[in-house]
Amino acid sequence: MRDDTTVLGLDVHKETIAAALLPAGAGMVRDLGVLPNTPEAVRKLVKRVRVPGPVVVVYEAGPCGYATHRQMEGLGVPCAVVAPTLIPIRPGDRVKTDRRDAAKLARLYRAGELTEVRVPTPGEEAARDLVRAREDVVANRLRARHRLSKFLLRQGRIWREGRAWTGKHGVWLGGQRFDESLQQQAFDAAQRGVAEADAHLAVLGQQVTDAAQVEPWRAVVTALRGLKGVDTLAAMTLAVEVRDFARFPTGPAFMAYTGLVGREDSSGSRIRRLGITKAGNAHVRRVLVEAAWHYRHARGTVSPALAARRAVLPPLLAQMAQRAQDRLQRKFGRLVSRGKVPQVAVVATARELAGFVWALARAGATEATT
Repeated sequence: MRDDTTVLGLDVHKETIAAALLPAGAGMVRDLGVLPNTPEAVRKLVKRVRVPGPVVVVYEAGPCGYATHRQMEGLGVPCAVVAPTLIPIRPGDRVKTDRRDAAKLARLYRAGELTEVRVPTPGEEAARDLVRAREDVVANRLRARHRLSKFLLRQGRIWREGRAWTGKHGVWLGGQRFDESLQQQAFDAAQRGVAEADAHLAVLGQQVTDAAQVEPWRAVVTALRGLKGVDTLAAMTLAVEVRDFARFPTGPAFMAYTGLVGREDSSGSRIRRLGITKAGNAHVRRVLVEAAWHYRHARGTVSPALAARRAVLPPLLAQMAQRAQDRLQRKFGRLVSRGKVPQVAVVATARELAGFVWALARAGATEATT
């Protein structure tokens, strides 16, 4: 960045904010101390750094969210939020304090060594919070089911007539009775926990589905639903987590964002390739891997539900979705036939699926604006 810009580095925490100022054209950072993390204290800080020329604020993304960013923008001060995992760390630096972190942010931002994240709008963040709330309830339901099934296992009550958590299995659960009243109460509590989680999940699932029917999500979700293995909930997860697919210039750039590309540790004549990086957004990576399992079957049939989803797409997008299905099914089968275990093959398929997701999402957004 330009040397005539003053950089204000902040280390933001729940109760406090450490501030450091790097004036324009200067090489030394000035410590501004630690202030309370309140709107009034932030306003006073902005008044303290009234200097000639442009001023930019920088802090790292974290559990405090984007409230500081939005307040700074409201005060007319540009604010950058940077990825904490991509902040360079010197091997010999063994001292870490809030004030040192604020000064380091100011210096590294001036040097252009930090990577900014895209700050979501309040509407985008709200949609993402809803989708993640549903994911939390899915995890809660899994834990509740485990508690109930393991309780029955300890009593020698084992379901052996097919898949669990079906209607037939529910009838069997409802018929379980215990001689000890306290044991019956424990069983009823565990069963009630599963029922409450199911009901909560149904409500949140409908709310996510309703949100997917309105802009800015409808066009992207509709396009992504043309892919095999990607229905409304998966498409909405991808849409709210990525938000703007156009910020990735190429498909490989989006693949790298998902963390599904391979790591490498090579030097000189030694070449060492490792597993995937697992960098970037874990929610996106999970959805892609789950969807990739649908391509393990070699046949190229299209289910009635998938055909109906593709029928509402423009011809170009429907062709892209079919091309993705044909290519990814061949890829999975080819990898397995070469001796790759299915878990490795599905990750490689998910990486290529990410490229089709990127292309379809961008095409869907373009169709919506034309």
